[in-house]
Amino acid sequence: MKTQYYTATSLDGFIATEDDSIDWLFPLGEIGASSYPAFIAEVGALAMGSTTYEWMLRHADKVAEETGSPWPYTQPAWIFSSRSHQAVAGADIRFVSGDVRGVHADMVAAAGGKNVWIVGGGDLAGQFHDAGLLDELILQVGSVTLGKGRQLFPRRVLSPVLKLQSVRQIGTSMVELRYDIGKDTPAGG
Repeated sequence: MKTQYYTATSLDGFIATEDDSIDWLFPLGEIGASSYPAFIAEVGALAMGSTTYEWMLRHADKVAEETGSPWPYTQPAWIFSSRSHQAVAGADIRFVSGDVRGVHADMVAAAGGKNVWIVGGGDLAGQFHDAGLLDELILQVGSVTLGKGRQLFPRRVLSPVLKLQSVRQIGTSMVELRYDIGKDTPAGG
């Protein structure tokens, strides 16, 4: 069981534009050609920040077109937010706020031995890292630059904490990098 931050990023380290758009990502390749199908099969619970959740709600039609459902996850999802939100009908969604540590224990229990996925955003993944709970980064780097936007991982993490495990080319527009996060070195602040 691992807690993983699996996401796509631009070459210059942004997961979304300043207005939270990820439209830059869609022309870069087919999800079926990526590691996503195998990855999601091993996920037992997921965490999502409110901006990511709000994007999912705003783009429910597009998500349904791509996945067959406006909420594509069968796993329980914890939405971290200080704001109130409406749940997606039929989805196992739990709204939480505050420290990720207590919620992580609930997520691990619900995952039943499978992995916990930190869907996004970058700051939420950083909170799991700061708490010593993040085990792996799986980054799909697209061949675009955004100039500015929502940062991939707004933390300073210095070597040797991140240990590159693999590199995989995905078509002509993306590459996947997998990093283990060392637990024996304190997080850089």
